[in-house]
Amino acid sequence: MSVIELALRVFIVDDEPPARNRLRDLLSDCSDQLALVVVGEAGNGQEALNKLMEIPADVVLLDIRMPQMDGIELAQHIQKMPKPVLIPADGPIQSPAKWPPVIIFTTAYDVYAIKAFELHAIDYLLKPIRLGRLFEALTRARDAVPVQTAVLRELLPEPRKFLSIHERGKIHLVPIEQVLFLRAELKYVSVRTAEREYLMEESLTALEKEFAARFTRVHRNCLVAKEAIGGFEKGGGEEGEGSGWMVRLKGLDEMIAISRRQQHIVKEFG
Repeated sequence: MSVIELALRVFIVDDEPPARNRLRDLLSDCSDQLALVVVGEAGNGQEALNKLMEIPADVVLLDIRMPQMDGIELAQHIQKMPKPVLIPADGPIQSPAKWPPVIIFTTAYDVYAIKAFELHAIDYLLKPIRLGRLFEALTRARDAVPVQTAVLRELLPEPRKFLSIHERGKIHLVPIEQVLFLRAELKYVSVRTAEREYLMEESLTALEKEFAARFTRVHRNCLVAKEAIGGFEKGGGEEGEGSGWMVRLKGLDEMIAISRRQQHIVKEFG
């Protein structure tokens, strides 16, 4: 019985069509010696997340320098995505894809920035991409360990520009600048914008640390955007809290209770 070589599923993310076309050509050349199939491509982060929810991929070739959201932040959102359940029936695909997929960054960064990738054993392709180097990266990808979110945050210490929300089989990217407050509710965090509310599974403590410059804690279970604070009013407060202060947010009718421990913000922002 002959052994069927499993095709490596490759997904391309780059905001420049010529760059995506070049990668497709190089991948076509690689396919002469390595079983692979290009399962899709995207020109921005939202498109990439939407397609990866439906198209299983083993490897994502991901450009770093992209408008709106760079590749390192996009990689963080990809790591948090649930595994796709839809597997294409056509093409040389014989097994479910590993998840999360292996990320290979494509970059024109200088040598000093690249040292960070080498330090964490993260594979990258330096533009202009060479055929031999791409072949080596894809060959290693079969046994590579997916990059950890914590490592990605070290590479990009700045806060994310978006929160990724999983809802009804889709990914919503919510700009952090639109978020008015974040409130812990059981195992979820409620993300409130002027238009609607979302739920996501993240730690409120971790969010407070990441977005310390944008949000302030008003209660043990709630962070509010500093720029969204419209004023303070005396209210009933929560039973046992005793402060009686409420924060009024711009563009929202809902008032947020301030705990006794956090009532100092009335003076700081008042």
